[in-house]
Amino acid sequence: MHIRKHERQSFYAGCQFVDIEDQANEHALPLLIMYPTYKEEQVEKMGPYTVSAAQNAPLSNGPFPLVIISHGDGSTPLAYRTIAQFLARNGFIVGVLQHPFNNRENNTLSGTIDNLKNRPTHIRTVIDWFLKEHSFSSYIKSNNISLIGHSMGGYTALAVAGGVPTSFPSESLDQKPYCLSVDHDKRVQSLILLAPATGWFRERGALEDVNIPILMITGEKDTITPSFHGEFVLNSVSDAEKVQHIVVENGGHFSFLSPFPDFMKSPTFLPSQDPEDFNRKEFHEDLQNTILDFLLRSF
Repeated sequence: MHIRKHERQSFYAGCQFVDIEDQANEHALPLLIMYPTYKEEQVEKMGPYTVSAAQNAPLSNGPFPLVIISHGDGSTPLAYRTIAQFLARNGFIVGVLQHPFNNRENNTLSGTIDNLKNRPTHIRTVIDWFLKEHSFSSYIKSNNISLIGHSMGGYTALAVAGGVPTSFPSESLDQKPYCLSVDHDKRVQSLILLAPATGWFRERGALEDVNIPILMITGEKDTITPSFHGEFVLNSVSDAEKVQHIVVENGGHFSFLSPFPDFMKSPTFLPSQDPEDFNRKEFHEDLQNTILDFLLRSF
């Protein structure tokens, strides 16, 4: 995957952490926000990572497109920090939410119908917050909202965009599959699917109401969401010509996560591992530019 580099970045990356009140489920939605600012970045410690960002800096004059990132099963917003930072430097407001009870700190709803229902609702809640929160609402192009979803986040993005999921028998107490009702959020105008998990859209017609531009990037050597997951999308959306599909040579499922510092890399920590001879750092330079080009073309 080779694409021209966007060498000139217009902004620094501002950064905030907020907890959004989710009144529907009576719990907080932690949110990492990165956004354009003119305030110079400083190297900050965020969990085990060091990130260059301007903490709590003022926003630059907008308006800017809004991008929401949905993480994978049992993951964390900081696993997508470099993509969020890059987009912020290039004029996007980016919200990376932590899905309650399906994250690294608490994964108790993994593999349940509740999780399938909750995740798309979280996205709607976050978009509502950005468009109502006075410190952001006037800086956002409300007709330019996109979702990025990795793995289980890909499921989430497709469900938000009109997909009709069917649960697996193992996800309910009675061991039966259920067709689930998920609210379609028409404010979302494009999707970026990174190694998406799509098996919940296996039924005929499950994605026929998804009719927006999609950039789907999958890994050639992904053993967690292998090629048939991408084929569900290509074969089921209403207009396959709206899907740009890129297969990353030698790429794995976790290759889409931001590069980990050396002290975190270990064969026992699978998210840090890639297929042999795969350079995650170089790949992310291409990945970020590919995402940016798609977003700039989509509107």
